[in-house]
Amino acid sequence: MQLGKREKLFVQLAGFAVAAFCLLQFGVFPVLADRKRLQKSIVTKETGLIEMVRLSQEYAVLKERSHTAENVVKKRPPGFTLFSFLEKAAGKAGVKHHIKYMKPSSAKGEGGWKETMVEMKLDKISLKRFMDYLVLIELSKKAIQIRRCAVTENKGRKGTLDVVLQVVTFEAP
Repeated sequence: MQLGKREKLFVQLAGFAVAAFCLLQFGVFPVLADRKRLQKSIVTKETGLIEMVRLSQEYAVLKERSHTAENVVKKRPPGFTLFSFLEKAAGKAGVKHHIKYMKPSSAKGEGGWKETMVEMKLDKISLKRFMDYLVLIELSKKAIQIRRCAVTENKGRKGTLDVVLQVVTFEAP
């Protein structure tokens, strides 16, 4: 079969169009799609890396605090008990006669640490004396924390408070 010049030109153009289509469809477009996917993946991985660095720094701070708390616990005088500490602090703050009850308890924690807790109720205490007592507990530098504090106004004696405190500390294994 003999093709004329014009038909040869159309066949060549059709062949070129098919070749261009195949090159774009199977070469260029997949490369562009992969590039876009890789760019998104890079952004996601960078975000993850930033989060990992932040968490690593936070972990280092918490680990340092843990060692600091451990050192504080180890530096406490021998025979230290939370119950006796709270009783002495109550005497210093002038709230000892306001103590209705003190209930000590303890539980095993992680890593062999023992958590000691004392729940205490203070009746008919003034706000100033209560604040003085809290300051003695919180600023004692003996790794003691107030876990829970429930304060209500005393109904019988105006201007005084009834307080239930849960105070905790840890003891080294």
